[in-house]
Amino acid sequence: MFRLEHIHYLYALLVLPVLIILFAASLKWRKKAIRLLGDSAVVNLLMPDVSTAKMKFKFIILLIALFLIISGLINPQMGSKLQETKRNGADVIIALDVSNSMKAEDLSPNRLGRAKQAIAKLLDKLEGDRIGIIIFAGEPYVQLPITTDYAAAKLFLETIDTDIIPTQGTAIGSAIRLSIESFGHDVGKNKSIIVITDGENFEDDAVKATQEAVEKGITVNTIGLGSASGSPIPIYKNGTQTGFKKDKDGSTVVTKLNEEMLQQIAAAGNGAYIHASNSEIGLNLILEEINKLEKKTFASKMYSDYDDKFYFFLFPALLLLIIELFINERRSKWLAKFNLFGESTANGEST
Repeated sequence: MFRLEHIHYLYALLVLPVLIILFAASLKWRKKAIRLLGDSAVVNLLMPDVSTAKMKFKFIILLIALFLIISGLINPQMGSKLQETKRNGADVIIALDVSNSMKAEDLSPNRLGRAKQAIAKLLDKLEGDRIGIIIFAGEPYVQLPITTDYAAAKLFLETIDTDIIPTQGTAIGSAIRLSIESFGHDVGKNKSIIVITDGENFEDDAVKATQEAVEKGITVNTIGLGSASGSPIPIYKNGTQTGFKKDKDGSTVVTKLNEEMLQQIAAAGNGAYIHASNSEIGLNLILEEINKLEKKTFASKMYSDYDDKFYFFLFPALLLLIIELFINERRSKWLAKFNLFGESTANGEST
């Protein structure tokens, strides 16, 4: 099992392209400044010991060293000890709507973003329960098979976005049926489905699918995202909003919460319906309902120990920094014999 201990340090890698751009700009400015001094051949004669190639070589070494240092801070880890544990808990599958209407910003930052934040907090509170994630729009897909690995669940959660499913729509019934299949053939009243959506279901009979779940002893809860008055769906390009989604007639599409539909699903599923807000999305209240379910004892295999691998990155980084320290930017007559840097002096000698 592979994992990254400090995944937030990945953002530090964005520094690397910035440094490359700044270095390229500095070289361009340097060439321009030299041209202002006079003829380049004459200027080269006045600076016989300056090596631009060495400067580039030193920068590349520093860039690689910085990449290795950041990788070391991220600290990749490998699972070293697989241990079987016994747990008591319920099985929960979250069916999360990822249709375009979930981009509406009547919740902050938007409906989908707010739901993901709440799911991440829920994962921090689970103890012993198994969890799976189904994503759906026009079609449902298993994003995460049911598991007790909450760290893996968070990694899968981060990748969820509205463009992950090409077929648009809101097939709630299909998502519920796929959730039923994902529980497997275990019997017992320890299973629950949480449907998180704005409820704009135009694809299938969600209530009938819910009744099928109840027949198998599965409760179905619903969480409604959005407002009854509706909200437009913003369109972004390169991080800047360029307008709102329009229909074929050119009118702005307004997506509304179908609260009645979600209430019907929850009632048919012997579950609870909660209207989410910015302050409370409702997963904590649903969790209280889940805790009332029968608890089942099951075995699971998990990695209990992880070996740090940061030294595979930091030691080479230290070596590169030492090498860079001993490389000066002056031309070397000794290295010129081997043409290591491919530069020529004014007299035609390689340096």
